[in-house]
Amino acid sequence: MANQGVNRGRRRFLVAATSVVGGAGVVAAVTPFLASLQPSARAQAAGAPVEVDISQIEPGQRISVEWRGQPIWVVRRTDEMLEGLSKITDRLRDPESEAEQQPEYAQNEHRSIDPEILVVIGICTHLGCSPSYRPEIGDPGMGADWQGGWLCGCHGSRFDMAGRVYRNMPAALNLEIPPHHYITDDLLLVGEHEDGGTV
Repeated sequence: MANQGVNRGRRRFLVAATSVVGGAGVVAAVTPFLASLQPSARAQAAGAPVEVDISQIEPGQRISVEWRGQPIWVVRRTDEMLEGLSKITDRLRDPESEAEQQPEYAQNEHRSIDPEILVVIGICTHLGCSPSYRPEIGDPGMGADWQGGWLCGCHGSRFDMAGRVYRNMPAALNLEIPPHHYITDDLLLVGEHEDGGTV
């Protein structure tokens, strides 16, 4: 009998050990390959789109995310904020947003796809400071006719709740609107148009 002297327990152990080592080798070989399919931190900083869940944003609230190393502000505007947009057009430098600072789908009074949700790059167009959010209508520090918006602390430029700059301010241009679109009603993709383009 050829099987005499064969230790079956040892054989099972060796087969199991070989299987485990082989499986670990496959995982070790596949992991770097799968990781290479994900965008690197450098690629994300260079402009990979950013998903933003807007379902938890309260009326009047602003949240901030980062895209291409820039702050992106997403604001859920109240009805009162939206009504204020038409009250100040005569005090704005570019109320119709004629300068090419926004995609075609944001070339309107509210400078957005959905009037309620504003998506804007939070960098002053004068010298690159980040303006402070001043949403309170009639804010005592901004004047009784203030309809909400932003104030740049560096040189005093003022922007309304659509990111449009007031006249006679150091900033010559409105705040820029980045490419964006809705994936669902509650999920926004910043950094890419609906057709997949980024410019």
